[in-house]
Amino acid sequence: MNRYPVWKYVLIALALLAGIIYALPNLYGEAPAVQVSGAKASVHVDEPLRARVEQLLAEAGLKPEAVTLDGPSLRARFATPDEQIKAKDVLQRALNPDPADPAYIVALNLVSRTPGWLTALHARPMYLGLDLRGGVHFMLEVDMKAALAKKVESLAGDLRSVLREKSIRHGGISRNGESIEIRVREAAVAEAIERVVKDQFPELQLARQGEGEETRLVATLKPAAARKIEEQALKQNITTLHNRINELGVSEPVIQQQGGNRVVVQLPGVQDTAKAKDILGRTATLELRLVDDSPEAREAQAGRGPVPLGSERFPQRDGRPIIVKKQVILTGDSLTDAQPGFDAQTQSPKVDLTVDAKGGRIMRDVSRENLKKRMAIVLFEKGKGEVLTAPVIQGELGNRFQISGAMTVTEANDLALLLRAGSLAAPMEIIEERTIGPSLGAENIAKGFHSVLWGFLVIVAFMALYYGLFGVFSGLALAVNLLLLVAILSMLQATLTLPGMAAMALALGMAIDSNVLINERIREELRNGVAPQAAIAAGYERAWATIFDSNITTLIAGLALLAFGSGPVRGFAVVHVIGILTSMFSAVFFSRGLVNLWYGRQKKLKSVSIGTVWRPETAAAVATSAKEK
Repeated sequence: MNRYPVWKYVLIALALLAGIIYALPNLYGEAPAVQVSGAKASVHVDEPLRARVEQLLAEAGLKPEAVTLDGPSLRARFATPDEQIKAKDVLQRALNPDPADPAYIVALNLVSRTPGWLTALHARPMYLGLDLRGGVHFMLEVDMKAALAKKVESLAGDLRSVLREKSIRHGGISRNGESIEIRVREAAVAEAIERVVKDQFPELQLARQGEGEETRLVATLKPAAARKIEEQALKQNITTLHNRINELGVSEPVIQQQGGNRVVVQLPGVQDTAKAKDILGRTATLELRLVDDSPEAREAQAGRGPVPLGSERFPQRDGRPIIVKKQVILTGDSLTDAQPGFDAQTQSPKVDLTVDAKGGRIMRDVSRENLKKRMAIVLFEKGKGEVLTAPVIQGELGNRFQISGAMTVTEANDLALLLRAGSLAAPMEIIEERTIGPSLGAENIAKGFHSVLWGFLVIVAFMALYYGLFGVFSGLALAVNLLLLVAILSMLQATLTLPGMAAMALALGMAIDSNVLINERIREELRNGVAPQAAIAAGYERAWATIFDSNITTLIAGLALLAFGSGPVRGFAVVHVIGILTSMFSAVFFSRGLVNLWYGRQKKLKSVSIGTVWRPETAAAVATSAKEK
């Protein structure tokens, strides 16, 4: 009646083993580290850099616990914060001899101490939120007026081109703030322009001002179009920030929209506010320009003369200068995709680019007029330009074209990544910044841990005193519930915040409630005179329906918080939902396994240790004895 088959015990053992393995990494904590990342698109963090960092640290008398390459960054782990700070100063001086133009970002960070054998099993600790780990918090405001002005400027250029193609003569087109003014002298011309705008520029609305030779057509963005541009600008900025921060290997960054024109950025584990600002500032702008191949430009490129008027000098990736024209053919805003590949004929690495319709039209015109000339792709970061590549235009280009030349597979992949990362659609300004130090984070962790620990100990003590051996079984089931909850959060690589720790403490109280229902059901059966073995079986079976109903309703509330909540509410909901699922397993399946293991093989079981069991006949006897006295 009260025996589990062997496969159920095997399942319980496997669940416990998995829980222990995946919860273990959280016990090792984090070590102070120094993170080195490339400050420029052309700077790579690779094996030679790792060897150089190890040499620099050895010369300074520092012995890191480990120096590892982690994606696009290198991390040197140390035993104490003092060694961490000293190592940062050493690497900063050696890797960035020119502070005004740093090649690398050297920042303080925290890394896990998890042993290699656990990492090999993909067992990693939970991510800790900003309130537990410390880090930096920024609120940025997007300049929507600049986004609208940029769009209006683009539309003015397109309108000028379309009117030229249709041979519609006008008195000039100029941008005035967020509007476009078109001067016309004849009513027929004004009507022709109105038809063009209506057909090809649906986002613009026209209004006539003045009469005769002073007639002006003023085009402004429709309210719906302006809202769409603002939404797209905000989304593009968020995507760009994600791309740049992810390249630097910041674990679990939070980048969220707040309101109509603000973005919240949280970088857990980053303690250096200046470096965090530098990370946010790495938003590149791409421009396609023609290379100036005139004799004057070649002389300037060789350093034997001034740069010609209308051209600029930029460094290439190998450091050599190149002269390009100031006129911008295309910007990164027109680029929709960039993928690395191999040329079908030469089998050399290439990058396939895709641009929007407007960009395709521009590329067709420019390439047709400049065959066999070079076109430079210039990347601007922090106001400084660098030519990534300058291929020769081999034929007429369109919406899709490729870049090929003397580059390796790695360089082709890096170039495609940079081109895809895009640029900011509008400038942003930091309007709020906040730093949470690691000491405050450690204090929050200690308080949260103590609240969960003391809550657990008090619950276990109460259950053992009130329900005897069954209370001890309930305490063990509660411990398994906590173990599985931590293990699942670690496996999912969820971010634990202070509200999440509150949900963990709440989950303990809700989990023990299921065991209270089971124990009281067993007591009720025993009061009714049912044999102990039958009482145990009936208690678990009859309590299950109540436990299931109560947990399902609570789970629905938790899923609603998960679906519609954000920030701390969402962090609470994640732990809350997982805690409900683990409690149903531990309170019913695991606790019954313990009871069956202890009592199941006793055929003539006369009593069980489940605390004081009140029986009606016992109460009647006590009442009769009291009357007789």
